[in-house]
Amino acid sequence: MTDVFEYQQDGDNIATVTMAMPGAVNAINDTFIAALTSAVERLEAESSLAGVIFASAKPTFVAGGDLNELVAAQPGEEEGVFLRTQRIKSLFRRLEKLPVPVVAAINGAALGGGLELALSCNQRIAVKGRAVQVGLPEVGLGLLPGGGGIVRLTSLLGFQRAFPYLMEGKKINADKALAEGIVDQLVDSVDALLPAAKQWILAQEDAVAAATQPWDVRGFALPGGNETNPAIRQMIALSSAGLYKKTKGRLPAPEFILNTMVEVLRVGFDTALTIESRNFAQLVTRPEAKNMINAFFFQMNQVAGGKSRPAGFDKITVNKLGVLGGGMMGQGIAMVAAQAGIEVVLKDVTIESAQKAKAYSEKGFAKLVQKGRMSAEAAEAALARILPSIDNEDLRGCDFIIEAVFENVELKHQLTRDLEPLLAEGGVWASNTSTLPISRLAEASATPENFIGMHFFSPVDRMPLLEIICGEKTSDETLAKAFDLARQLRKTAIVVNDAPGFYTSRTISTPIQEAAQLIAEGVDPARVENVGKRVGWPVGPLALQDEVSQKLSLDIIDAQISMGLRKAEDDPTPAGTALMRRLLSEFGRGGRVHGGGYYEYSDSGKALWPRLKELYFDERVNAAVSDADIQDRLLFRPVIESLVCLQSGVLRTVADGNIGSLLGIGAPTWTGGYIQFVNTYGLAAFIERCGELAQLYGDRFKAPDIVADKLSAGELFN
Repeated sequence: MTDVFEYQQDGDNIATVTMAMPGAVNAINDTFIAALTSAVERLEAESSLAGVIFASAKPTFVAGGDLNELVAAQPGEEEGVFLRTQRIKSLFRRLEKLPVPVVAAINGAALGGGLELALSCNQRIAVKGRAVQVGLPEVGLGLLPGGGGIVRLTSLLGFQRAFPYLMEGKKINADKALAEGIVDQLVDSVDALLPAAKQWILAQEDAVAAATQPWDVRGFALPGGNETNPAIRQMIALSSAGLYKKTKGRLPAPEFILNTMVEVLRVGFDTALTIESRNFAQLVTRPEAKNMINAFFFQMNQVAGGKSRPAGFDKITVNKLGVLGGGMMGQGIAMVAAQAGIEVVLKDVTIESAQKAKAYSEKGFAKLVQKGRMSAEAAEAALARILPSIDNEDLRGCDFIIEAVFENVELKHQLTRDLEPLLAEGGVWASNTSTLPISRLAEASATPENFIGMHFFSPVDRMPLLEIICGEKTSDETLAKAFDLARQLRKTAIVVNDAPGFYTSRTISTPIQEAAQLIAEGVDPARVENVGKRVGWPVGPLALQDEVSQKLSLDIIDAQISMGLRKAEDDPTPAGTALMRRLLSEFGRGGRVHGGGYYEYSDSGKALWPRLKELYFDERVNAAVSDADIQDRLLFRPVIESLVCLQSGVLRTVADGNIGSLLGIGAPTWTGGYIQFVNTYGLAAFIERCGELAQLYGDRFKAPDIVADKLSAGELFN
């Protein structure tokens, strides 16, 4: 224990256990469990103990469970996971049963298992400031808090108040944690933690009472009541219905958490702990958990950590940014840049349009102030950083210029030729295009090595992803600078190579193209939409196409054909494309912004356009196509396209593909990203299913060769 946990007892007989695990953080793994076991045994053996303090030698308190160990758990190993979880719980429970008060001295993040350990202590004292963050975020990884977090937090706060922390994985700072009663006291600095903890212990006149947890007091009643409370019963019923509406049964973790919370209302404390362990063990080995851990922890850390940033280049800070075009994208880019402390020149064709674009930031900052996420002073300062302009000279000396005008090659070329010379020495020209090849756009540049694509997503101030596209001549130094700007803008950046549509735009189009093809073949549009929702997308493919706009989709197809980037005869879903052209040309249905597309829109909501079914429905075809085939046709298309992008080198890494699909184009969370989906589906099973779909519906469903290559090598997509 002395190598991992430091044990010291002072003259007042207060023992301080300082957690000092190997590595950057205190993680709950086998080493941690062994050290905690030794510490608990020693504490139980002490005859003159007055109190105990758990502290950390790391910048964090405890980071939580070791996800490498959790993700390694396989189906069939649930009993082993259960027993290991129960072992950890027993240690926390033994801490609670010590005859002296125990204090958690929280110096930094206490998330997951870290908060569970703290909740096992009688008093929680934390440092004020940004360093401390507490929460139980396991639901975001497809898991539930397995160290007693559900049982203790529900017992501490009651069902209603614990709900957002468990079901949504809500994380809060020290001030909020104090207000919520999750921590009991705040101190101003780390140096004040131990003295405050010792002072609290020494101040307890009744040590036995101070050492007794509320739930161990005879007659304990849950705050807010149990299931006999009508408000609690109603909340359970509404939560269950709302949960299925949101997840369509695809995310088991929230369901398991809700069920465990309900059990806390029904059974005794220790029985509830056992139920929590059983549910945890069932979740750990499920594919959804493995997918989400892989994507939202390992691969997110890889992407955010800068694995795609070329080494050997000093980090840069952008001080002055030019944004060309005050439309939806340009105004959003200007807002996030100004909020990040960058001086922005927002240039448009008229001063009125430039000022209107700046007004977007004014409204956005006002909303942030109203929500308490930004001070009025910070909002005023950020707004002052945006200069609406029509004067080219205002752009002189910009470190970056981001062009965000219409998808027109000639217009973009002209802007590059006219304004690129105004960049500072070594400055970067970036295009926000979503589909046009960067290498083609860079032909107008005098320094194509300093030309790059930076594809933002709308609305820019809310969407976390940025797709960086390298042209044929883009230099590594330029890529490094673009990556640094992405971080400065607080965006998660994936890096891809040049191709029509890059990665995200070409992939997001595939399920909506397939949906059009299904309708053109005769399948009921409502059925296509409902099955699509069950896949786990936020909205159905028809609603998504309406938002993207059929007209825009057709314009992109036609532009790529005219540029020689694709051939009309190579269209994988020609009947679906013909359907969209007919709706636009005959009925003027080009999408929501054009008055309607697949849907009709009114003040009361939206409904599928009735004539869509009248024009295309074929009862025989509809009966012949199973829901399973509809689902897999819609889901496998973007999965296959992602694999093609990886195979052809458009995607540089698997992580970029998974994170890009999750954050940018709405891949269902349970998949862990479109490429990760193949790992847990099974490579051999995926190839087989692709073959079945290809035989029935066309070669677009053939599994790319890279899947068979991985299978032969005995590898997964990592």
